[in-house]
Amino acid sequence: MKYHLRPQTAAHDYAAELNPEQYAAVTTTARHALVIAGAGSGKTRTLTYRVAWLLEQGVPPWRILLLTFTNKAAREMLERVGQLTHVAPGALWGGTFHSIANRLLRRYAEHLGYRPGFTIFDSDDQRALMRSLVKKHHGKAAKNDRFPKGELILSLHSLAVNTGRSWQEVLESDYRHLARYEDTLEAIYRDYTARKLELNAMDFDDLLCNLLRLLQERADIRQELQERFSHILVDEYQDTNLPQEQIISLLAGAGSSLMAVGDDAQSIYSWRGADVKHILEFAQHYPQAEVFRITTNYRSVPAILNISNAAIALNTCQISKELQPARESNRILPAVIPAPDNRIEARFVAQRIDELMAGGIPGREIAVLYRAHYHSTDVQMELARNHIPYRITSGLRFFEQAHVKDVVAFLRLLSNPGDELAFRRIVSTFPRVGEATAGKMWASWSACVLPHLQQHAPSAQLMQPHSEVLAKAAVPAAVRPHWTAFLSLMDSLHPADKNLLPSELVATVHAYLEPYLRATYENYDEREDDLHQLARTVGDEENLDSFLAQVALLSEVDHSASPADEDSVTLSTIHQAKGLEWKVVFLIFLGEGLFPHRRALEGGDPSDMEEEVRLFYVALTRAQDQLYLSFPRYNGRSYDSQFCPPSRFLRALPSELMELWEL
Repeated sequence: MKYHLRPQTAAHDYAAELNPEQYAAVTTTARHALVIAGAGSGKTRTLTYRVAWLLEQGVPPWRILLLTFTNKAAREMLERVGQLTHVAPGALWGGTFHSIANRLLRRYAEHLGYRPGFTIFDSDDQRALMRSLVKKHHGKAAKNDRFPKGELILSLHSLAVNTGRSWQEVLESDYRHLARYEDTLEAIYRDYTARKLELNAMDFDDLLCNLLRLLQERADIRQELQERFSHILVDEYQDTNLPQEQIISLLAGAGSSLMAVGDDAQSIYSWRGADVKHILEFAQHYPQAEVFRITTNYRSVPAILNISNAAIALNTCQISKELQPARESNRILPAVIPAPDNRIEARFVAQRIDELMAGGIPGREIAVLYRAHYHSTDVQMELARNHIPYRITSGLRFFEQAHVKDVVAFLRLLSNPGDELAFRRIVSTFPRVGEATAGKMWASWSACVLPHLQQHAPSAQLMQPHSEVLAKAAVPAAVRPHWTAFLSLMDSLHPADKNLLPSELVATVHAYLEPYLRATYENYDEREDDLHQLARTVGDEENLDSFLAQVALLSEVDHSASPADEDSVTLSTIHQAKGLEWKVVFLIFLGEGLFPHRRALEGGDPSDMEEEVRLFYVALTRAQDQLYLSFPRYNGRSYDSQFCPPSRFLRALPSELMELWEL
């Protein structure tokens, strides 16, 4: 491709400022280019210098479109381009897919039936509208039926949009337990779409869908935009979903160039619609494309890169590459630590972190990574016990999660039947129970239970309250079956009558709450894992009161450290850790069925296992100087304990690349 416009910015010595791999990609004149930028290889630097180079070649800034996946990435790249070229960041079309879609739809949405100045619904707006539609359409359903919450219905719809499937297909493949509501869901979705148009509003997913519709249905607008954007650059191309890939394809016209930058080895978001095939098949879609590999890694020492290269080599569907170290060796091999059980694994992690921090490594330079959020439970508790400040980027602290608090509320009420807050939390899980109804139920409960407690020793506790409380309960008829089931459950859990361990109590309450959890949360499987882990964490604790006191005290310790504390250790799922780096990384719970996840093992789809390998690779490549790989031989010390052989990923790695630490 030839450039004839005069340069607009001061020239850079690109050959001196970039390594040869980066330089080749930045200065290519190929119309279509795929840049495979390995972990720690300077992907952002390559993209920003590419934009600077285009500007120096005379490309007007308004003809460059830079698409990213986060506002932070867009902001950093545009600011860096401004520093390199003195071109104002706002002069370029740069931003996330959704922000660019919004800018374009502000100009063209009237062609899709919208009026000027359409509103974008945030998540609260979506939930409010969906709640009203559920109330409207669910009136014909059985009164005692646990109809899915509005948030769950929205999640189903969003997954359909981001995978390019109909909501019926997603219902069949991912939400089969909701199949009996198909007719009602159809009415709700039809009404949801109509109401948004009536209100002149779009939700977040509509931004992509409507831009795609515009490009597909209006050839004149498509041609206008193709002529406007002579250069399209896409960051993290491996994370594109089907609508995004289709938008890119439609914008890249006959006269424009397209550069896709990413790393197929770091494609780990299929669960939200990303399709690794888009980057793997780029050269097939654009047969004249040049492929550039940037493999010089500036992040990790050679020993960590050796184990990372060995890990990703387990995959067959990938673009071949091997990371090369720019750093010298520190003579420290990654360590593999088999622990007798999950608690000892957590103690090792906390002890080693304490030693590292005492040796001068700041907490902010240390991370504990894991496949699933519940894997961090014991580490959270152990760090809190040892007064090591930490912050969690993968979600709420374990005991702050709603479903965990629901289960703990039952344990609190068993321990203290006068705990009104726990009682109200429990009955709020019943259908059609609001503040007023909860108040009536509490009045019935307290009228029976509290006078009894004043007359008997606390150890007597409830003493068969079922029939008496039920007779006095002033609750609506629609709620009574759930009220009855709750009272029956409390009788069955009565510690004075049963010698149930806290772990057994958790398991029983979990089984009771399952219908509610399934109807409430779109990620029920993950929350189910959390509750199984809660039972194992309780383990063979024999005293319910001491366990609840420990939870309360640990939570108080948790909040004593500011999340912004510079000396805080980071706890994160691997998904949340992508793009980040630390001097020291602990990768925990590396047991078979834990990582790789049991669902990938049981599903039988090779692509699921390949993504697990990529996730493992992403975790390894977060470490700069030291890497610790641990797993519990047993997860839990109660009746629900699991034997955990080491992950197949560990077993497949050459032993000479690691050293074994026996505890």
